[in-house]
Amino acid sequence: MKKVIITSVAMASLLTLGQADFSISDMLKDMKDAALTFSSDAKDTVSTIKDGMVEVSKSAERTTTNVSNNTKDATIKISDDMKTMEANTSSHAKTVATDISSDTKNSLKTTTTDLKDSAVVASTDMKDSASQVSSDIKDTVKSVSSDTTTSVKTISDAAND
Repeated sequence: MKKVIITSVAMASLLTLGQADFSISDMLKDMKDAALTFSSDAKDTVSTIKDGMVEVSKSAERTTTNVSNNTKDATIKISDDMKTMEANTSSHAKTVATDISSDTKNSLKTTTTDLKDSAVVASTDMKDSASQVSSDIKDTVKSVSSDTTTSVKTISDAAND
């Protein structure tokens, strides 16, 4: 500020010296006017800077409030989404466990039924096979016995003749 005033005084002096009707009172009046103008301009500048700083402060406050509100809203939304996700996961896990249990039960029941049916079929087949083999052996023994009796009778008849 001092430099501006000194420069203004020097300029006013040079301009005043250049005039033919040089007067110290005019020079002092010009210096006073220049100082008042600079003072008024400086006051306006300080006032404008103050208003600007107030506006920047208010803007920062609004921005902070908005960011805070947005962060709060986002946090609440994330929390709600996580609760929903947890509930859905629990529900789906329960459904899957129930389905697996039911499928396992049905599978075991089917396997048991199949094993029982297979055992019955195998037992019946073995019984039928044993009966058939027994019948075949009986028929074979009868046939061999009959053939042996016939052969012995033939040999005996031939020996008696």
